[in-house]
Parts: sequence; C-alpha cells; structure tokens
Amino acid sequence: MKHLFFSIISLAALTWDAQAEEVPSFQKDVMPVLFRSGCNAGGCHGAARGKDGFMLSLFGYDAPGDYYRITQEMVGRRINVAVPEKSLLLLKATGKVPHTGGECFTEDSEFYRSLHDWIAAGAPEDEGDVAQPVAIHLEPENLVFDGSQKEATTKVTAQYSDGSTRDVTNLALFHSNNPDTVSIDENGLVKPGNRGDTFVFARFNRFTIGSEVIVLPTESKFEWKDAEAANYIDELVYDRLQKLHIQPSEVCDDETFLRRAYLDLTGAPPTVEEYHAFMENPDRDALVDELIAADRFAKLWTALWAESVRLMGGGYTPTATDVKAANAYYEWILKQFQENRPIDEFVAEQITATGSNLTYGPANLYTMLVHAPKFTPKNFAADFSQLMTGIQIQCAECHNHPFDRWTIDDYYGFVSFFTGIERKIGAEPREFYIYNDLKAKPAKHLVDERPMPAKVLGGLEPAPTGGDQRVALAEWLTSPDNDLFARNFANRVWAQFFHRGLVEPIDDLRISNPPTNPALMDALAKNFIDSGFDLRALVRDICTSQTYQRSFEPNATNQMDNRQFSRAHLRRLRADVFLDTVLAATGGTYGFSYFPDGTSAIEYYPRSPGGTGLGGYGNSFFETFGRSGRASICACESKPEPTLSQTLHLLVGSTIEPKVAQGFIVQKLIGAGKTAEEVLEEIYIRALSRKPGADEMASLLELVGDNPKDPKPYVDIFVSLLNSTEFAFNH
Repeated sequence: MKHLFFSIISLAALTWDAQAEEVPSFQKDVMPVLFRSGCNAGGCHGAARGKDGFMLSLFGYDAPGDYYRITQEMVGRRINVAVPEKSLLLLKATGKVPHTGGECFTEDSEFYRSLHDWIAAGAPEDEGDVAQPVAIHLEPENLVFDGSQKEATTKVTAQYSDGSTRDVTNLALFHSNNPDTVSIDENGLVKPGNRGDTFVFARFNRFTIGSEVIVLPTESKFEWKDAEAANYIDELVYDRLQKLHIQPSEVCDDETFLRRAYLDLTGAPPTVEEYHAFMENPDRDALVDELIAADRFAKLWTALWAESVRLMGGGYTPTATDVKAANAYYEWILKQFQENRPIDEFVAEQITATGSNLTYGPANLYTMLVHAPKFTPKNFAADFSQLMTGIQIQCAECHNHPFDRWTIDDYYGFVSFFTGIERKIGAEPREFYIYNDLKAKPAKHLVDERPMPAKVLGGLEPAPTGGDQRVALAEWLTSPDNDLFARNFANRVWAQFFHRGLVEPIDDLRISNPPTNPALMDALAKNFIDSGFDLRALVRDICTSQTYQRSFEPNATNQMDNRQFSRAHLRRLRADVFLDTVLAATGGTYGFSYFPDGTSAIEYYPRSPGGTGLGGYGNSFFETFGRSGRASICACESKPEPTLSQTLHLLVGSTIEPKVAQGFIVQKLIGAGKTAEEVLEEIYIRALSRKPGADEMASLLELVGDNPKDPKPYVDIFVSLLNSTEFAFNH
C-alpha cells in the first residue's frame, strides 16, 4: 500500500510540474492552514485521542507524525492525489460531507487552494531541512484608542531560521485578554470597548506575542495632578496611570499605615505601646526599617516559603518527610531569613543540596516539594519550575505549550536535571540520604524516545557533563543575566503587599499572561538583582513607596481600577496572620498539636503521625480560614475569600469570645482605674490600631451606660470589633 501511494505521488507530481512552478510545502503551507482552521486544536483532531478517528499533533508539534497520519493511514481517502477535490481533507473542511467541526473554510479561500495544490502535486513530504519559524512579530506593539479611532489593523510577521520573513497574518490565531475592553477578530482587526487596558495576542506555530492596548474614556477631560514620587516604583506607576487617565487616591492616614505595615511585615498588629510610640513620631520610613529587621519578619517569610515548598512533617517513613526532617528544613529556612541571606544563594543551596534529610535542611527540597515514597523527576521538575520561575512547564509534557514558547524538547531537557536524584536509606528508618546519581540516564522524549540531555529553559546547548548538573542549573537560575527567577520572585513579593501580583496568578508567568505594568515588573527585577538579591531591600522599596501607602478610598477616576495600584484594596488576612492578630489583641493563647506552648500561628506547619502525601491543614481553624492545604504547589491552595463558615465560626466558635474572656483585658483595664473613654480607646487600638472617632465614642459611651465599672458592655464591644470586616481585612 505504501509503494502504491508513493507511485501515485510520483505520477501526480509529474502532472503538477507541468502546471505550476512552486509546490506547496507541507510544513510551511499545509500545517499552518490546519493550525489556523482549528483542525489541530485541543477541541478537535489535536485532542489526546484525536476526533472521529483522525488525530493530529496539538498545534502541529509533530510534523512527521501528522504527515504520516494524513497521507498513509487511509490511503486514497483523506487525500486523493488523482482527484484532489475528492479528498476527505477538503470535503470535510468545506462542509461538503458531514463533519463534526462544520465548515472550516470555503472553496474560494486561500486555505483551500493551499491544500488542494499540495494534494494535486502528489502530497509530497518536505525534503531536506525546512526553514522553521524562530520568532514572530506583532505590529503595532502598542495601541491607544482615544475616541477618535474606531478600529485598527494588526500585522503578524514570522521570522524563519534561514533569515527569511513572511507575512502570516492570515495564518495566525488572535485573542484578547479582556474582550470587554478590546476585541480582536480572526483577521486581526482590533476594536475598542470599555475603558481600560489589556493585551491582544497573535499565535503562529509555537509562538505567541502580544500588543498592549489602552482604551480611554471618550468624554474624558482628564488633567493629571502631580503626585509625590518616593522612588522608582511611584514613577513607573504614575507613568502608567497618566496614560490611562487615572488619578491615584490620597495617601492613607498614619493609623492605617501603621496597621497595614505591621500586618504585612510581621504578621501581627502593633501593641498599644507601639501604637503610641509611632503616633508620637510618625516616621514611616523608620518604621519600615524597624519592622523588616524584626524577628517576626523572618518568621513570616519562613512561613511563606515553607508553604511554597509544601513543608510538612509526618510519621510515615517511606516518604522521607518525617517530623524531624521537616523541623531541620524549617529551622534552616528560618536561619537564612534571619541572617538576610541573599535569595540567589538561599535557592542555589537548596538546588544543589546533597545530604541527610534529618540533619541537612536544604536537602529536603527533594523530599517536600513532591510528597511520595519514590522520587518522580517529572513531577518534581514541573513543581520546581512553577515555584522558581513561575513557568508551568508541565503544559509542555505531551505537546508544545499552547500559550507560551516552551516546547516538548524544553520540558524533557529540563526534567533530565533531576533523573539522577536518589534517596538512599540512612542509619535509621527515618533517614534518607539525598544525592544525584551522575550515571543516571536522561529523560526520553515522548514522541521518538530519544534521550534528552539536561538543558535549561530556553538554552541552546545542553548543560556540561562530568559533574553534578544541578550546579549548572543553579548558576543559570540565579544568574543576574537570567531575569526569569528575579521577575518571578519580585512578583511574589509584590503580591504579599497588594491585592494581586503584577502577574496574576503569581505562579503562571507566560507570554500570554503579561504583567499589568511591564516596566514596573522589569524595574523590580532589575533592582532586586542589583541589590544582590536582597529581600529586605526589595521589601523596603515597596513599603516606602507612595503606591503602597495609598488609601483604599477611591476617587472619580479610579473606582474601577483593580490592576494598576492607584489605590489600596481590602485584603483578607491570611489564616495564620488572622489567628495571631486575634491572640495579640485579646491576650489569649492557642495550642497547636505536636508543637510546644507559645508557638505562634505563623510558626506552625502541619505535623501528623501519618503520611503527608495528600497534604493537610493540621488544624481545623486553618482549613476553615483558607490556609494552604499543601496538597499541591499551586498558589491557589491558599484561599483568601471570606465564607459563611468563617462568619459562623467567629460568632459561635472558640476563636473570638473565649479568647477575649481568656485574656481578661477589659477587667484588667477597669481594675487599673481606667475611665470609660480610656478603656474604649485601648480596645479599639488593640483591635483596629486606631482610636474611635468622636461620633463612635459618643455612641459607645451610651452603650456603656451609667455603670462604667461593669465589664460586660466593654466585652460586647470588644467582641463586636473582632468580628468586624475592619478587623478581618488589611486596608
């Protein structure tokens, strides 16, 4: 059958040579038509098992395989070189015969002509090396609709490996990140919608590229009012806001800033004494310096990193995540943050770690990131990439990444860095010695099973052999010349202090999910690198900026802004921070299973006598209030949204009223001879880090009544404050 097919090809090719000079190329002409028409998309023949008995590689990542399936799986039916127009490939695509996908193009289209002419030429396979796309360009790079322009055309140009270029606008796919703001049709025509900013994207072959689009209000009479800029962050935010005709809100008052900074930097509110000290000398920069030097700053960032690497302690030996191993890792992480170790060094030591899980903390990166009895290189590589670079490389395991530039080759080359990781049983059942077997074979490619040497993402050459290739991985990842790591870390840090990251979700950095302020993202990464990867320096830049210190009160221009940081947004306190804030305000205590008395909520991580493979909260309060269950590496494991269960828990559970009774704060204040105004003022400071306003005080005194020594009304007021939205949110 195969010989018959190629005989027919030869005959058809002779006929074609008499009719035309240039034979369409399968890879350069046919496959782009299949791509543009959606034939090899995930919802059609590009699905894992194909569609209606016909399978193509997703978005065309396997050209040889696609050629075989089209030309040789059903000889004479999918393509008919003797009578091209009778080919099922054309009949189904034009709707001449029943087709689940309907009509893809018409007989008078360029797409039809490309396929028809290729079939008529004998459906030849490309000979020799075919020039491949190496990049695409979308013009214009920026668009601004100010009301005078109703639409704009775009152009997509592909650059090929032989140096040639080609206009592929009619072969590209287009989409908008926000169709309500801007729409783009199948031909690349852009039309404005509602006011705002977004990106439109073009995809061709394996490449995606975007252009930024700004839509201004048509009736705007905007005049920018100069705002004070404390540093480069403000300058870049203001530049963006000016372009969007958005005026930032005013700076928040001192009480609001005090509470915001304490909760964000230490995970707890200021004490009454700290409140008064700051209000007497409200030096905001000095406060930031004081808080980032505090031990609780280190503990908070230890909690954040421990959550990111899924640090948990169990009693099920085969997973190598015994409580002793978890504690060794936790204490090592804490020490690094206490000493303000540069983040590049902090991460590099974990990547290259070799040693006992019980005595050498950083080796537990290889036990905690993927909780399983056996180390799995693919799972680890995917989680490692998502954590360290924000890139979800697992999307390229079975096909080229559908929304980014990463290929199957990139995926398996990256996995090969970890194929040699072994856990050798140590001196006792709980101990495992983590090391890299230098003789281990690399990962095999999914399509052709060829070995894929270890190669960094986007690298041109494999990593050097002859030693531990994790060293090369660590050097590449943390190099000042590689901004993947710096941008990812800067974005995660930024998200800690605002309602969102510059890229959201914070662990999904890709071309088709650009930052809301690209220039700011670049600047944060650059300054982070220039500081020597100093976490505290980056945090100081953020917290001393006017952008961080904005009020949450909107103005007429920024009411709808939730992307450009023109004002503060209410942020639900993390579960551990919320619990510590309750205890700090009430003077109550809380005991955690398997931890010593006095352990704070941000120092707690899940411990259990069983396994850790399925994740866990370790505490019902954390489960109710959305702390990460650590079942996966995904940032979505933390759930900041308030729920009805949380409200009921606070009203009738053991978190608020029993802690108020336990702390005995009101009784102590009354016993110390405090007046009603002084008692009310202190419980307000404890709960909300502010004094009550004049109207509030008047209403509260009415509630206290004629017996200012009776603790009950004060306790009721205290409990009400702790159940308020103002208490539960940072603002």
